[in-house]
Order: sequence, then C-alpha cells, then structure tokens
Amino acid sequence: MASEPALRVIMRRLRDIMAEPGDGQTRLDKIVRQIAGVMVAEVCSIYLKRRDGSLELYASEGLKREAVHATRLNRNEGLVGRCAEQAAPINEPDAQSHPAFSYRPETGEEAYHSMLAVPVSRAGQVAGVLVVQNHTRRDYAEEDVEVLQATAMVVAELLSSGGVAGSEADIELSRAASAVIEGQGLAEGVALGHAVLHEPRIVVSVLLSEDTGLELSRLEVALERLRGSIDEMLAHERLSAAGEHRDVLEAYRMFAHDRGWHHRLRSAVQDGLTAEAAVERVQNSTRARMLRQIDPFWSERLRDLDDLSDRLLRILTGRADEHGQRANLPDDTILIARTMGPAELLDYDRTKLRGLVVEDGSAQSHVAIVAKALGIAAIGQAHRIVEHVSDGEAVIVDSETGEVHLRPSSDVIAAFQDKVRFRAKRQQRFRSLRELPAVTSDGRRIELLLNAGMLVDLPHLEESGGEGIGLFRTELQFMLSERLPRLKRQTEAYQSVLEQAKGLPVVFRTLDIGGDKVLPYLDRLPEENPAMGWRALRMSLDRPALFRTQVRALLRAHDGRPLSLMVPMLTTAMEMDAVRVLIDKELEHARRHGYALPATLSIGAMLEVPSLLFELESLMQKTDFISIGSNDLMQFLFAVDRTSAQVSRRYDDLSPAPLRALRSVFDAAAKHQVPVTVCGEMAGRPLEAMALIGLGCKSLSMAASSIGPVKAMVRSLPAAQLKQELAKWLDEPDCNVRATLAAFAEQHGVEI
Repeated sequence: MASEPALRVIMRRLRDIMAEPGDGQTRLDKIVRQIAGVMVAEVCSIYLKRRDGSLELYASEGLKREAVHATRLNRNEGLVGRCAEQAAPINEPDAQSHPAFSYRPETGEEAYHSMLAVPVSRAGQVAGVLVVQNHTRRDYAEEDVEVLQATAMVVAELLSSGGVAGSEADIELSRAASAVIEGQGLAEGVALGHAVLHEPRIVVSVLLSEDTGLELSRLEVALERLRGSIDEMLAHERLSAAGEHRDVLEAYRMFAHDRGWHHRLRSAVQDGLTAEAAVERVQNSTRARMLRQIDPFWSERLRDLDDLSDRLLRILTGRADEHGQRANLPDDTILIARTMGPAELLDYDRTKLRGLVVEDGSAQSHVAIVAKALGIAAIGQAHRIVEHVSDGEAVIVDSETGEVHLRPSSDVIAAFQDKVRFRAKRQQRFRSLRELPAVTSDGRRIELLLNAGMLVDLPHLEESGGEGIGLFRTELQFMLSERLPRLKRQTEAYQSVLEQAKGLPVVFRTLDIGGDKVLPYLDRLPEENPAMGWRALRMSLDRPALFRTQVRALLRAHDGRPLSLMVPMLTTAMEMDAVRVLIDKELEHARRHGYALPATLSIGAMLEVPSLLFELESLMQKTDFISIGSNDLMQFLFAVDRTSAQVSRRYDDLSPAPLRALRSVFDAAAKHQVPVTVCGEMAGRPLEAMALIGLGCKSLSMAASSIGPVKAMVRSLPAAQLKQELAKWLDEPDCNVRATLAAFAEQHGVEI
C-alpha cells in the first residue's frame, strides 16, 4: 500500500523530471518508471486521448515495449476507456474478470490481475488515463487512489504545457480543439460571441511547491477567511438578497468547518503540492467518492463542495472579490452557467448579452422565459459545458439545433455568420408585417399581444407590432429589489409601464412568486414541491397586506385609465370572491381619500390549475376575462415538472387530452361571452398557436420575437376550415394531432 510519504517522494522525483532536459516521450517514460517503483506496482502506464476520442498507450513500465504507440482503445473500450469516459477512478482487484475488460494480447497484461486507473484531466477535460497494475489480486486503498490522482494532476500539467510537443500521435492534450456540446433549445436564436462564465473557474497552473511551510501558512489564512466569510453570510440578512439559501449556507459552513477536510488539505500540501493544487486534489478525490453514491443527496452535497472549493481557490489566488461581479463584459457575451435563476440573469448588462447556455433548465423554466424576453438565444441541458469552456473563448449558440460550438474554426464561424444573415432577412420580412393586421385568410381577426415583465421589454411592443401587453409580470420588479418595494416605488413603476405602452392595453398580473421565483427578503418554509406549494395567489391571500399594497399602487398608477388586473394560480372559483373583497377594500380606501379611480376595472383569472376545468360555469360568472397560463396548466395536467429536462419533453402539448381541455374552456367562454387569452409558451409557437385558433382562441400573448412568425402563420391560415377539421381529429381515439396539423399547414400553404 502506498503511504503518504510515498506521494512526497513521487512529487519530488516528478519535479526533477520536469526540470530535466529532454523530449516529452523521455519524460513520460521516466514518470511511469518512478511511479511504478514508488507505488510497488509491476505495471504503470499512461494512455493519452486522441482527437477521435480513442486512447493510445503512450508510455509503460511493465507492459511489452512493442505495445507502446501500437495499442489503441476505442472510445469507452475496456476499463481504461471507461475511466476516461466517466472521468472517475476505477479500482478493480481482478480486472480480467470484469465484463468491461478488453483483452489486448500485444500488451502482455493478462499476467496482471489488479488495476487502478485514474483520469489525467485538467480544468475538466480528460486528456488520458494513468494506470497501475499488479500480479496479485488487491483492492487498492483510498490512499493509493489519492496518490495516483495527485500524480495524474502533475502529468496533466506536463501535457498541457507542451511537454509532449512534436510527438507523432494526434493527441488531444489541450482545450484548444473545437468541440460541439448538444443541449436543448430554450429561447430561439443564433448567437456568436465570447464565453463569460457565470462562476468563473480557477485553473491551477502551479502544482508543486518550493516552500511547504509557506504553502501551509497560505492555506491556513485562506481557510480562516473562508470560514469567516461563510459565518458572516449566515449572520447578515443582506446575504439572502444575493440568492444564497440558508440551508445551502449551512451545508457550506458544515464543510468549511469540517476537520477531516482541513486535514486532507494540509496533508496534500505536506506532500509537496501548492495550496491551490491541494484544494484541487482533495476536490477531485472527494468528487470521485461522491459520484459513486446513488443517493441524490450526495450529488447536491457535491455541488456544495465544488462551490466551497471554488471559493477557497478564489481566496488563494486573490480573486475572492470578483466572484459574481462582471463589470467588464464583452459586447458579445455568451453567458455560461451550471444553473441560473431569472433574477441572476437580469443582474447582467442586457445590452451585451447575446446568448445563454446552462447545464440544466427546460424551455418552460423561468430563466428561459426571461431569456426570450431579452431576445437572446438560449440552450439548456448542455452537459458539463462549464468544464469544457474558459472565459473569453469563442462560442456559437444555435438554439434551433440545440448545439453549442466551442472554439469554432473559421469555416464554422463563416457558416454561422451566413445563418445569422439569413435569420436577419427572415426577421426583416416579419418586420414588414408589423403594420399589417393579424387576420386569417378567411377574415378572422386574431389579437396578438406581448408578454413583458421589465421596462426594457416595452420598446419591443412597437417594434414587434404587438397590440398591447397581454401579460405584465409584476414579480420581476420585486425579484430585482433588495427589499420589498414600497407603495410609491411600485406606483411609479406601473406608471412608467403605462406611459411606455402609449395607450395600448396592459394586463397586470399580481405577484406570482414562489416556485423558482423566490424573494429572499420574505421568509418561506422549505417545500418539497414549491411549484405546487405556497405561491402566487395563495401567498397573496395569506398575506393580504402584500396584495393590497400592490392593488393600491396599481389603482393610483392608472388614475382615470382602464385597469386590467389578473390573479395567478387560482385554484377554485370561490377564491375570486376573496380576491374581489380585498380589491373592493382598496377601492373604498381610494374613494375615502380622494384618489382618482381607474376609468374601468376588469378582474381576470389565470387558468393554470386543472381543478378549474371542472368549475368553468361558476368561474365564467365570477371573472371579467380569462388568461390561460399554458405552461403551468400543462405541467399540472401531465404531472410533469416543467424545469426537468428528463420529463418536460415526454408529453406533447398538442396531444388530444390537453387540446380537449382547452376546447372546453373556449366553449364555456363563448357561451358566457368572456374574453380568453392564451399567454403561455403555446401561444408563441406557430403550430401550437394554429391549433389554439382552431379551438376558437381569438387572443394570444407571447414574447416579442414570436409575434412576427405567429402573424405570418395567422395571415396564411384558413381558420374556419381548420376549426372543422380539428374538431374531427379530437374526436378520433388515437390521432397524432401534431403531425396532422403539420400536414394541414403544408397542404394549405400555412406558414409555420
């Protein structure tokens, strides 16, 4: 078993090897020889990744000499390939009996049973695999794994610094190569720009220390600063405004004060690593152990540890103060993040944002909705993209294909520039429709409205040709504020919206907070399913002062102008009675104090909860208008978390069940002459909007970028004929409505 002093011996010898003259191959040969000797291994080998993803045996002590440069493993082939693909250690006491073992007779490795393989990686990119083997069956101890991981870090540094330059093998040793990451389109568009990491990664460049005492001192000072900063976070309310949840901070503090973590860091420094390299080594070894755990609890703790380690690295490198502060953004910023909420996105200079790429998220998540409102291309589910890109690198985002091109070649850039120009011409055509009415080919008038939530959205109203604002999300003002906005501030904000709308109608939605829209200055209990928990109207009715203050501000802002007020997350028709009682109190308050009242007051309900589908008669009698929030309605109809990529695309909005549900709403509204608008994502997609019109919808509200394409569809649509055909399709038991709609559009020349 390798001991801790063994690592110090390896580090010292590696430092000497790296300082010696000679080519890269000679250095690698010496490295494997030294590792084998110190770790008492019969075999030590280095496999390096080629550009095609295969692994080449590049140096070995113990295997047959003729196998070096001759043995290549395909992607994910054998235990070595699996180690590279999973970027995690593999420890097998009897490798030959493992089903993934790949027998290569030219190596002579059939004589060796036990195998320990660790990835050679730098900044998240796997460049190869470092392997030790022994004749005897043995389960390598954790100390052995850590020794080999630390050694692999030094090998990776040698490779990335050009230590094997001039070799004949086409080896993938740096992050300079072009790459394509596949994801899921969140907001339409194509963007060319330069990467800005939401949480910039620290790349450790100096691994071996010259003065162990100095490095220990630096580590202790940094740990003390880290502990102090996290304790301060928990002690001050202001931190909540930065989006740090208390339970997460408690996890951070637990790790920050963990003696075992401190001991491992100090041991790594004593073994000859710099303080920064020690943090990276301990982080890598802990990550490897946690990734073997099935329990999702540990994956969350891994995120905590990664964040904590990054904070410690920033302190060590003198970059602690720049965390989260991005003052000097490039003019063509492509924002890259593991995860991001809508408020975090809005913290950035919107004039410089061109695209967004996140590792999670779905098309219905609120950050996607905000991205659409900002008019930036966005992609989610870009697996591990943060590990594959660095600040300032060229990036292309193509949300149509869901592809992110990293470090693209000049030919790829030129191709996408042509694509951008084509899209610009297409957009120019849509702009030519701006002054034309949204009337179907058979004369049916369709109202096209804009979804908005910020003042920056409002110029899009005129640019897009929208006929008003069908949904103004008032919560974004609250989310961007460090404290609860007072009455005066709310009133001024609503007045600004009305002024910029220039007389066009505006429907204000009352606070829809909860779920992934958290106000950090409001105390909330943790919930297992926040989307179905204490949010929106439920919170407003439980905190009537909050609701009444907003209503009061809206009443004062309108001052003789028509007011359309919509409440979200209505669950039962009777809740409208409670809403009207609170609004009536504010009307009475305004009359009593001599404030001017709105010219008219319309109170509407968002239909998002399926229970209302069974109360349509009562609902239509209690409300002045209906707005269908298709995002949440579909989420609840299908029992699908709209933020979960695993299930968000599992069900189709255009399947018979939801369309039949929507048809019942339009039929009831027509009977009671109650206006209905659809304002979810369905409204902004031409084919889905086409189906809604076929069901009887006369009003659609969407992102500004969607108005042009939807208007083009409307003006080419024979609505009456579609309505007849759609009614027949929905009565069929197993109709593929999406395919049938697409065929109808092609047959009748409908532009979708």
